[in-house]
Amino acid sequence: MKKKNIAGATLVAAFLLLVSSSHCFYLPGVSPRDFRRGDILSVKVNKLSSTKTQLPYDYYYLNFCKPEKIVNSAENLGEVLRGDRIENSVYTFEMMEEASCKVAGRVTLDTESAKNFKEKIDDEYRVNMILDNLPVAVLRQRRDGGQSTTYEHGFRIGFKGNNAVVYQGYFINNHLSFRVMYHRDAETESARIVGFEVTPNSISHEYKDWRDNNTQLITCNKETKKLILGTGPQEVETGNEVVFTYDVTFKDSEIKWASRWDTYLLMNDDQIHWFSIINSLMIVLFLSGMVAMIMMRTLYRDISNYNQLETQDESQEETGWKLVHGDAFRAPINFGLLCVYVGTGVQIFGMTLVTMIFALLGFLSPSNRGGLMTAMVLLWVFMGIFAGYSSARLYKMFKGTQWKRNTLKTAFMFPGILFAVFFILDVLIWGEQSSGAVPFSTMFALVCLWFGISVPLVFVGSYLGFKKPAIEDPVKTNKIPRQIPEQAWYMKPLFSILIGGILPFGAVFIELFFILTSIWLNQFYYIFGFLFIVFVILLITCAEIAIVLCYFQLCSEDYHWWWRSYLTAGSSALYLFLYSVFYFFTKLEITKFVSGILYFGYMIIMSYAFFVLTGTIGFYACFWFVRKIYSSVKID
Repeated sequence: MKKKNIAGATLVAAFLLLVSSSHCFYLPGVSPRDFRRGDILSVKVNKLSSTKTQLPYDYYYLNFCKPEKIVNSAENLGEVLRGDRIENSVYTFEMMEEASCKVAGRVTLDTESAKNFKEKIDDEYRVNMILDNLPVAVLRQRRDGGQSTTYEHGFRIGFKGNNAVVYQGYFINNHLSFRVMYHRDAETESARIVGFEVTPNSISHEYKDWRDNNTQLITCNKETKKLILGTGPQEVETGNEVVFTYDVTFKDSEIKWASRWDTYLLMNDDQIHWFSIINSLMIVLFLSGMVAMIMMRTLYRDISNYNQLETQDESQEETGWKLVHGDAFRAPINFGLLCVYVGTGVQIFGMTLVTMIFALLGFLSPSNRGGLMTAMVLLWVFMGIFAGYSSARLYKMFKGTQWKRNTLKTAFMFPGILFAVFFILDVLIWGEQSSGAVPFSTMFALVCLWFGISVPLVFVGSYLGFKKPAIEDPVKTNKIPRQIPEQAWYMKPLFSILIGGILPFGAVFIELFFILTSIWLNQFYYIFGFLFIVFVILLITCAEIAIVLCYFQLCSEDYHWWWRSYLTAGSSALYLFLYSVFYFFTKLEITKFVSGILYFGYMIIMSYAFFVLTGTIGFYACFWFVRKIYSSVKID
């Protein structure tokens, strides 16, 4: 009960409570369905998944019983990119009508089928099924004797016998005992499905005469509704005949439809998650407050001293950051590339912010399968207009002349690198015959979104940006650049950049653990409220650490702050990638070479996007800061 209350505290569950009333609107993909006694319930099958290989496969890649006609369910862009392949199955039953010893079909294993089954059992693949948009789950047995309900995603295809058990070899789970939980409406006779559990078993079935689905099994007594397990489990060997059977029971539940995802969302069974996030946020808030206070006091004293010196003794020599006012706004080396990265960072920031807002409102809850991925792709495309605008504004301030080339780089550089890495990974997945390989039609659709919508929007934004008047510097730039004095070791670019990334990474590394767990260990991620708070703290931390180090740099008479401010905050991506390496060797059991390449390929993409995002935040913070301080002092 305690776990249920914790899960209900999430914004997703709270928002879903709205749909429990018949007078409320329903979110896309999560509207309830009412069933009456005797209504047909059809179980759909999804991909076969494994946390050891990270390579999903179509359910019928293995020699399971097939319906007369396999029908693919309509899938959105996000589902296809995730490797979901939702199809119909041979498992059907009637609402509130219990059944036992039902025969789904039989198959005879040939050499290839037996080999595939053994490989997938070795890699601990799990079968994913869906009933009324609820994923099937296995009740997890708690070793500590606790009574709270937690689930595991899907059920294992089979198991491997070893010296510790009586039976040796590979065995398939060919008998499924389903339990469907429903919540009955007090006013009508209808009910809504609120739970879908399964208990898999392996039974070497026997029969006298095969009569398709009406076959009477010796190993399954319909009258007593009990299995006769004396024959042992069903072994996977070439030439063996496998009979697939299932039971179904129904249970009335007090769980309301709006709360039916609560137990699914608590599969990690780890309450410390909440306290760790709060603890991390408090520490980062405290550090950010101290940094802000120090900066405000120091800057106030500097500006007061400079202005007093201006009125009292004009002959006194300038010191500190005021000394480099004539070079502070000198265009940096490769300023065109900087404009491209800043524009791309604005695009990623817009996509992230709007995605989180939709997630907070419940539109991207786990019940809306593939919604998160779809939203990210589409929002990235439509945010191209902001990328072009911000890149063009900055490029015009630097007095750049090749605005068309700058716009093309903004439209193609970052997505081109991502697409190239993604395409290489997709080829590797395709070589493994995995359903995770993106089909050609989907790849073509992504290219069309990129070239047909994103690129034109970047050009529109760039056009609007160049039409605006150029941003004027608060001070004039000297014609001859000033010589930079020898810097102390702690002010060297490499050291200060690496130091600058520690604090932003510290703001997200605890939450990062749960994000990686949801991605690579097949868990649901749902606490978007906490994620949004962490995101805000990340923005504040990146801005403040970049401003502090920029201030120290200017005080050391080093005016090359443009790229340094970007790299200082962006270096947190390096720590993110190093943490992903640590996570790989400590939490994952990936052994295949292709799976390892897949993991690090996607983590490189994630780290690269994180670098562009945090670097842009640090740049704009320093840009605002430098303009502010130099417009606050009197300069001849």
